[in-house]
Amino acid sequence: MSAASPAVHLAVALDGAGWHPAAWREPQARPDELFEARYWVDLIGEAERGLLDFVTIEDGLGLQSSRHFERDRRTDQVRGRLDAVLIAARVAPVTSHIGLVPTAVVTHTEPFHISKAIATLDYVSTGRAGLRVQVTARPHEAAHFGRRAFPALDLTDRSSAQVSELVDELFTEAGDYVEVVRRLWDSWEDDAEIRDVGTGRFIDRGKLHYIDFSGARFSVKGPSITPRPPQGQPLVTALGHASVPYRLIARSADVGFVTPHDAGHAAAIVAEIRDAQQAAGRAGDTVHLFADLVVFLDEPGGESGAERKARLDELAEYPYTSDATIFTGTAAGLADLLQAWHGSGLSGFRLRPGAIPQDLHAITSGLVAELQQRAAFRKSYESGTLRGLLGLGRPANRYATA
Repeated sequence: MSAASPAVHLAVALDGAGWHPAAWREPQARPDELFEARYWVDLIGEAERGLLDFVTIEDGLGLQSSRHFERDRRTDQVRGRLDAVLIAARVAPVTSHIGLVPTAVVTHTEPFHISKAIATLDYVSTGRAGLRVQVTARPHEAAHFGRRAFPALDLTDRSSAQVSELVDELFTEAGDYVEVVRRLWDSWEDDAEIRDVGTGRFIDRGKLHYIDFSGARFSVKGPSITPRPPQGQPLVTALGHASVPYRLIARSADVGFVTPHDAGHAAAIVAEIRDAQQAAGRAGDTVHLFADLVVFLDEPGGESGAERKARLDELAEYPYTSDATIFTGTAAGLADLLQAWHGSGLSGFRLRPGAIPQDLHAITSGLVAELQQRAAFRKSYESGTLRGLLGLGRPANRYATA
């Protein structure tokens, strides 16, 4: 890669038939296969053919909704999901290089269970697992579990002291959650398994460790029942839009997803998270920051991305908007934008295809080829692990004695 065009990292965020709510109605869509393994194998296989670093897989604890924090009664949009961790586990054996990062809603799930699931995914994928941490304050989702309740608040009201307190509580809890998960991954030393048939010793019990975590929400003794994952610590990621989740990224994540609206905004977000890293004692750690973009890319000789979005908006009966910047245009135009924003201190980009398969294919073929011509993207995978693809070393076990 040339010094003039430094390499960018690329990921895609997969969600059903695409991020536009009417994408399932496209002629090329496969709505009858959304709940079949073959569909997800094809999508993630396409991302791997494009040499992307990783895919994230959306998940949730309630049905999708056209309203951010409430249920709706629409019947003209995709509703229902498969479990993201299980999708990743199914796809892992038929892929070989791409990272697999399922979403887990940590507010209502136990860290012991998630640590075991992601460790298992790391084994099944031979070192390509990650985790996207997500929180929720939706009252109807809490009602699925009956262990806690949330007030019906307008969570978009940043001026509300009650909202601010709840958001801070949820993200503080998420930080503790990640700490428990990471300790559990380290609770087996790398050489704890002896497996010596001759002596009859399978395990060195002295190399399994209690984690003894005690916090506001969790009290976890440990150790895990799953040996330390191949990567030591699978990738932890989180999405942030404001200062409180930025602090979670700085304190707990290996990769943060952010939503700037231009290069200057990206630089300001990067600076804020770097300051928060220093405050958290992680100034020396690599924390990659990826900007999220929803993309509707032009089809060569066919419909433009803007035309397709407008047509889908008409089907949905309202203009699609997003927390992330929406890009419509050519692959070359998107490459220009990525390189301009990359200069703001971002490591890479997580692209959300507006419609699948069109926009996913446009990313893996048109955009990737454009970046390769500019010496700004890999031409082959350089590592067999997700941490390796991102230039992250295998961390030492915190409990191992010298």
